[in-house]
Amino acid sequence: MTSLSTDRRTFLKSAALAGGGLAVGLALPVRGVADTAAQPFLPNAFIRITPDDRIVLVVSMAEMGQGVRTALPQILAEELDADWSRVTIEQAPVDPAYNNPLFHIQATGGSSSVKAFYTPLREAGAAARMMLVDAAAAQWGVPASSCHTAAGEVIGPNGQRLSYGALSTAASTRLVPKSVTLKASENFRLIGQSIGRTDTRAKVTGTAGFGLDVRYDGLLTAVLLHPPALGATLVSFDATPAKAIKGVRDVVAVSGGLAVVADTFWAAKRGREALIAKWDASSAMGFSSASLRADMVALLSGPAKVARHDGDVDKATGSQHVEALYEAPYLAHACMEPMNCTAHVTNDQVEIHAPTQAAGVNRAMIAGLLKIKPERVSVTTTFLGGGFGRRFCPDFVLAAVETSKAVGAPVKVVYTREDDMKAQYYRPASVTRISASLDATGAPITFAARAVCGSISRASGTGPADGLDHAAVEGLASWPYSTPNVTVDWVEHRGGPGVWFWRSVGSSQNEFFSESFIDELAHAAGQDPFEYRRGLLSHEPRLRRVLELAAEKAGWGTPLPQGRARGIAVAKSFDSHVAEVVEISLNDDGTPKVHRVVAAVDCGTVVNPGIVQRQVQSAVMYGLSAALYGEITLEGGRIQQQNFDGYPVVRMSEAPPVEVHVVASTEPPTGIGEPGTPPLAPALANAYFALTGKRVRKLPFAAALRSA
Repeated sequence: MTSLSTDRRTFLKSAALAGGGLAVGLALPVRGVADTAAQPFLPNAFIRITPDDRIVLVVSMAEMGQGVRTALPQILAEELDADWSRVTIEQAPVDPAYNNPLFHIQATGGSSSVKAFYTPLREAGAAARMMLVDAAAAQWGVPASSCHTAAGEVIGPNGQRLSYGALSTAASTRLVPKSVTLKASENFRLIGQSIGRTDTRAKVTGTAGFGLDVRYDGLLTAVLLHPPALGATLVSFDATPAKAIKGVRDVVAVSGGLAVVADTFWAAKRGREALIAKWDASSAMGFSSASLRADMVALLSGPAKVARHDGDVDKATGSQHVEALYEAPYLAHACMEPMNCTAHVTNDQVEIHAPTQAAGVNRAMIAGLLKIKPERVSVTTTFLGGGFGRRFCPDFVLAAVETSKAVGAPVKVVYTREDDMKAQYYRPASVTRISASLDATGAPITFAARAVCGSISRASGTGPADGLDHAAVEGLASWPYSTPNVTVDWVEHRGGPGVWFWRSVGSSQNEFFSESFIDELAHAAGQDPFEYRRGLLSHEPRLRRVLELAAEKAGWGTPLPQGRARGIAVAKSFDSHVAEVVEISLNDDGTPKVHRVVAAVDCGTVVNPGIVQRQVQSAVMYGLSAALYGEITLEGGRIQQQNFDGYPVVRMSEAPPVEVHVVASTEPPTGIGEPGTPPLAPALANAYFALTGKRVRKLPFAAALRSA
């Protein structure tokens, strides 16, 4: 099984936090049944079959819109040979039995869920199926090899049938097999099918439980007064005016600021508005977007950490030299459901209800903070109203735990949209210089890139011993084009707002840089951008295939109406390969209007094509919002954006049709939640150049065109 690099995507040193990972079999002990009473069948942590024929499949990863509550049970049910119409889904509690095999802790991210659990869940389903067959064969007095399964039944050699429910008690006495035989792909009934999502009805009818929906008697609500600027420290506060607001119970200091606790959210919010607090923000006054950019530009000339070094860039010479400076801004995650967490801290235990991507991390962190055993911390993962990496962060969970402990009552901490927008967990801003030399045929003989940006590894505590943040160079160090001399390095920028994982992480900005730059090289060589890429990808057959498929489906090279143009880009991220073609015209103000996006995807074996299609469409829209509008700016140490009026996202009237074409593959599944984002911005910028002759090397378009 392919492994994600822990220095890139793991939040904390998980073995130290959770006592190590779980063996890939993921099996719970099964004991013999001493009596004949009806018993549920519990072969492992993921399956429960009851005598009344209910088949309950447990999902260990957080559902944040990416479809794990459908795709993961689909894998399990395939090998179990379950009747899908009888399957129900449950969210797993926090427990090492549900650790992500790639992270070795219970956490959702890195486009890893299907990739990580594909084989373990198939093995879990196959083991349960074999135990059911053994139980039926013993009851019929026939060899197990003469029996088979279909749609939740074991079928004997003479056509006799027993449902899984009828066999549940007997199957509970069978030993878990030490090895299993998995189905051949040609026998799949569920894997590869666009089965409807199991969470759609609940979300449409409003019965799905998100973090904001948590309610119970005695629950208080708190909002936080965060520091107003980078590095601001609390000098003093007067809670008297806040406590005068009806419903306000208390004001307590927590590590994130001041928590105003009340009977209702509205009372807490009004109490915060009345609260008098004095801050020392003197250290933040020098921070502005302009000063931070100047600092990063200056670092382009300093020492750097080398990420890739092939050949000798300095000694190689060519007939042409191309150089460019690219820039990308800080970006907020802008999840539709703002951060929130409900916590109840008592003397010896903690109960958490939260829309979190990191249930296992939360449990370990809270246990360490309160000096209690991890088993005394329960974490119930609700539905997430968007994640994008933001809900991997512990700030809102810590705030709830600290507040509940301080007031001695259960508390739901709720961030407003403004709180979340200014929370200082952002995609890093980056300034990157790229250069290349071309030979007489126009082919690159050198490629050199230096990236300057903040370190997510440092922020999340996962930095490797060599000090290189691999997230900072992904999409650059993986330069896929045939080039004999390549150098990629990175300089860490410290200072500025906090940085964090963002959908597709470093690839989100670095593929914009590298795929825009390869277009610049094609132009310098006087060659078609598609053909130029294609000719340099002979050693990357999967990238070349999606490039060709996207170009074919988009009609690359065919005439367009007057005033339209196409751009193309290709990227490999999270082990998946995606190419996108963007077709644009210009609005009256000169900004691009996107008419069509065509994507080609190779993410290995596809469990649910409908989910893949929707995830790519989602990633495209997320990337389009960032490319056109996304930007977090600072002045005097203060974040300037407050809400969607200052941080716009693509509206329905702007959203283009997105066609998704999936390459049939028998390779192992790879990630799909994030890989659709990186190619969008460069394909858009390349289309803009094709239409106007102007290069956009700085995002977002709105800011770049203002300064042009």
